[in-house]
Amino acid sequence: MKYFFLHIALFFSLVCFSQNEQLAQYYFDKGDFEKAKISFEELLKNQPSNSQYFQRTIDCYQQLQQFDIAEKAIRERLDEYKQGNLLVELGYNFQLQKNEASAKKYYDEAIERIKKNPNEVYGISNSFERKVLLQYALKSYQTATALQPNFNFNYQIAQLYGQLGNTEMMISTFLDEAFENPQNSIQIQNQLARFMFEEGDENFNEILRKALIIRAQKNQDVFWNHYLSWYYVQQKEFGKAFIQEKAIFKRNPESLSSIVNLGQLAIEEDNPEAAKEILGFVLENSKDLELLIQANSYLLDMKIGKAQEKDFATINTELRSLLTEYEISPFTLSLQLIQAHFVAFNLRKPEEGKVIIKKALELQLNDYEAAQAKMELADILLYEEKFNQALIYYSQIEENLKNDAVAHEASLKAAKTSYFQGDFVWALKQFKELKSTSTQLIANDALEYFLLINDNTVADSTQTALKQFAKGDYSLYQNRNPEAIAQFQSILKSFKGQDIEAVTLLRLGKIYEKQGEYNLALAQYQNIIAQHSDGIYIDEALYFSAEIYNNKLQQPDKAKPLYEKIIFNHQDSIYFVDARKEYRQLRGDKNL
Repeated sequence: MKYFFLHIALFFSLVCFSQNEQLAQYYFDKGDFEKAKISFEELLKNQPSNSQYFQRTIDCYQQLQQFDIAEKAIRERLDEYKQGNLLVELGYNFQLQKNEASAKKYYDEAIERIKKNPNEVYGISNSFERKVLLQYALKSYQTATALQPNFNFNYQIAQLYGQLGNTEMMISTFLDEAFENPQNSIQIQNQLARFMFEEGDENFNEILRKALIIRAQKNQDVFWNHYLSWYYVQQKEFGKAFIQEKAIFKRNPESLSSIVNLGQLAIEEDNPEAAKEILGFVLENSKDLELLIQANSYLLDMKIGKAQEKDFATINTELRSLLTEYEISPFTLSLQLIQAHFVAFNLRKPEEGKVIIKKALELQLNDYEAAQAKMELADILLYEEKFNQALIYYSQIEENLKNDAVAHEASLKAAKTSYFQGDFVWALKQFKELKSTSTQLIANDALEYFLLINDNTVADSTQTALKQFAKGDYSLYQNRNPEAIAQFQSILKSFKGQDIEAVTLLRLGKIYEKQGEYNLALAQYQNIIAQHSDGIYIDEALYFSAEIYNNKLQQPDKAKPLYEKIIFNHQDSIYFVDARKEYRQLRGDKNL
């Protein structure tokens, strides 16, 4: 029993100690340094070896300008623990008092400690970086590396060069590290991408491009072709990336999977010309059935997305021909699903589409393949207004693949089904849960519908306009664009000046844009910009307009001020990063 009470006592003492630490940090974050000092002194008294408590105590002394007390505490700790990072703390205490000579003396002493014992670099460099003493931090790493060549601080050194504005040395060091330790490439590419789009100066991209080309020319290692391909993909220059991928393939013709992925990226970025060339190369050079199916699937999806009714017969023939050539099997499931969707949504023969899916479900499919087939079947049932049957299949997918991205997609479609039916209460609940999912596209889509329902319920408790809008969205889902346009135009007439107007204009704009009627699309977006500048759709109207001017109408001078408005007025927009990148390109920040 006494051990039981001992455990209880220990438990409560730990809880209290944790609460005291939280309270001390709360005072510190709040700026109440007098109370924080007292709290951290008490914590340090109980745990004198705790370096975090000591550091916070010193921080409090310095914030309160009690420099003599701080110096005494640092010196006592230095005498007791002999840690080199305390020399940095001592120097910084003098720097805060504008005593630069004494500060330099202790900083130099810290560097000398590394010369005597290179292992001290970890604590000393960390202290220099924490104090934003970047030149000293850089010197500490360089000193240790010179003495111990097996030390590798290239990543840290490159970051410091970047913070110091030495772009060329940062790039050079990062690339050297990537080549020497390829396992770090993704981490390094993430850092480079951050500078490309967020933190780099106007010449950064050009310096990086030249550095990569020089390395590719000097060293024929295929590693640099991979890096150049990655670089051009970041710039959305898929033709140039394709040149690098072809060079890689010629030297290592074992797989074309990376080229297929490049083709998929080109499709996602709406570059059909590059995608056709890339995927055509795959079809000409591969005998791998999986890759051939993948490439054909991407090409067909792209054709269907751009097709007009006069093209349907040719596409239908092509689908049948491919399935005859490659046969009905789990390998060709993607083609079967494309055929089913095309037959149902484009040829408007949902019964034929369902027959195709049901035959596919008789194959030996794994859980993911079965989920894909059921998802398409549910989509067709939803097209037929068989809402409850569609929900059954979406629910099956959610149950069978819990917490998977495919399950989240099924949940989103189930929520949209409720929305199409006019069951806004249940749909709102589902969208609310989905807007925090880890799958970004699903979260963004869910957030859009959550805001749509929520805002238009607050504005109109009868939800009359929202019901009309959901009908328009359902026509869009059924691929009945003329009916959708008529419905949305009717909403604009009936609910002019109401909250529903802005999102209706946005929907119309996207329909016209998809149909290639760019001036009509721009007219809708311009109406939002002019009449709803304080609404939640303004950033989308600005971005979509800029993209049309920049990429469709080839009028960059009109795109530039629209991107600029997003950068300066809508920093929280999901289009902010892309808008800044496009703006920098138009401003001439890079010479590609």
